[in-house]
Amino acid sequence: MLNSSPPVSTETLKSPAPVISWTEAGEACSALWRSERGTPPPKRVVLADDTTTADTAYRLACEGTALLWRGDFQNARQLLQALARRADQTPTRKRKKAAEVVPLADAFHRHRLAQSQRSRMLGRLLIPFNADYSIPLRRAPDAKAACAEAWGPVDAAAGTSVASLRELLGITSAHEWRRVGVEIAALGDAPNNRIHPHYGVFSPLRGEYIQLVATAHLPKPLTGQDSIVAFDIGTGTGVLSAVLARRGVKQVVATDQDPRALACARDNLAQLGMADQVQVVSADLFPEGRASLVVCNPPWLPARPSSPLEHAVYDEGGRMLLGFLKGLTAHLAPKGEGWLILSDLAERLSLRSRAELLAAFENNGLRVVSRIDAKPQHAKASDASDPLHHARSREVTSLWRLTAI
Repeated sequence: MLNSSPPVSTETLKSPAPVISWTEAGEACSALWRSERGTPPPKRVVLADDTTTADTAYRLACEGTALLWRGDFQNARQLLQALARRADQTPTRKRKKAAEVVPLADAFHRHRLAQSQRSRMLGRLLIPFNADYSIPLRRAPDAKAACAEAWGPVDAAAGTSVASLRELLGITSAHEWRRVGVEIAALGDAPNNRIHPHYGVFSPLRGEYIQLVATAHLPKPLTGQDSIVAFDIGTGTGVLSAVLARRGVKQVVATDQDPRALACARDNLAQLGMADQVQVVSADLFPEGRASLVVCNPPWLPARPSSPLEHAVYDEGGRMLLGFLKGLTAHLAPKGEGWLILSDLAERLSLRSRAELLAAFENNGLRVVSRIDAKPQHAKASDASDPLHHARSREVTSLWRLTAI
């Protein structure tokens, strides 16, 4: 049925900014609510300060009540640590349940549920902000620059706001990572070998997948050309585009659909002096045209992300993976290759089988030229206390070289 209604403007569709409300000194108060995860503002809010005990705060937070802090900022940080310790003290009945032998997929979902519940509880300790992002608490840090990177330039008209202390700590940590950067060995010697992740863009701390792209044999240029054209699908920080450019690929097109990732990639590539080699474009997967090399490092686990940052880890229903495989042949130049960088952790957690992955290759007209494997070196791979240690300790990251059948 055709809809004869007039088109609705984008401005009309915008939702009003969420507001948090509470009572203070007998008066009704409100402020702009900020949540990167999109969590709605809490319905129950009480004031808390240096006299609030950790036991009281923990009980209230577990009941769903948020605590708006009015005391010393450093004491709020200590209270958050105390809440985390209490959350991590597993009751006896839960320890017995955790000790039960359950299917790996069930263990994974239990772990994610527990982490989500823990995150919601810890997110109920709240911090106020002035309109200029300053924090009106004793001994509060100057986080204005970090907040501006995460929330955008100061808008005086927005007024005061409230966010969780946990979110603020994440913002300040991201600001420091952005300032210092992550050294990438595949980009050569210091100092011009650092990637600076922006807030909300996944940091390239796992080096094995970068090293795979840095060492795999590049396809040959087309006849009459001295270099290949490469596409980097879902570029994120731009690190894989930078590695390809360092390897001598003179034309790379990097795509992403997240505005933060696009800005991050452009900044990093400009800082590395690669802006002329790498074009960063907004696209859902592929840009226009064909390339001799199409690289994609999709999220590795087919599960629903619970925050914007988790989109780099969780790919609900395998949307990005399957979208890449479905569109690859149409974007490969003659004799071109698609490089799929993928961990087998989903297989080890029984979230996806190797047979399903191979069938997806075949169903989309692709054959495997070769596979290059690497063992991860990250801390969780050797952390025996991790609930998913059995799977993580055996994880393998692979670069699948694919061509059209």
